[in-house]
Amino acid sequence: MGKKLVMAQKRGETRALCLGVAMVVCAVITYYILGTTVLPLYQKSVWTQESMCHLIETNIRDQEELEGKRVPQYPCLWVNVSSVGRWAVLYHTEDTRDRNQQCSYIPGSLDNYQMARADVEEVRAKFHQRQVFHCFSTTRENETSVLYQRLYGPQTLLFSLFWPTFLLTGGLLVIVMVKINQSLSILAAQK
Repeated sequence: MGKKLVMAQKRGETRALCLGVAMVVCAVITYYILGTTVLPLYQKSVWTQESMCHLIETNIRDQEELEGKRVPQYPCLWVNVSSVGRWAVLYHTEDTRDRNQQCSYIPGSLDNYQMARADVEEVRAKFHQRQVFHCFSTTRENETSVLYQRLYGPQTLLFSLFWPTFLLTGGLLVIVMVKINQSLSILAAQK
């Protein structure tokens, strides 16, 4: 009976060690992937200065080109704000600015014109409700654009690193508990 119990413990310990090592390896791979994708975007982001923006005007435009391609017309929102003592164009995120510099906000779905128009109207109404809001600007003197929301801010980086850290900690904890269990069983067998 004692030998069967020891064999079962060894199998269970081996499986637990494999689980812990697999968790640590997955965490390391995830850290590598995040280090090559999210971290460079965070480091390249120049939109670090948080300031207050005051709404000047909003305008809904119908666009016919997106990324240089002819597409069906879609509405987009153009927003002018006053930030850090100067006039600026507000963009929703970094990607909005890269997709089309003529639009401050591009609706998510461009398939249905009426739904896209309703989405743009809703965003415009929210801007008119809140005339003053937080925005992000760059420290460059000649920059005339600001962001409403940063895609690659510190919160995104911390959120991206949370799960791999949790996985790494859990894996190391499993390995440590198995090793403590093995050393305690050796001490108990010696007595």
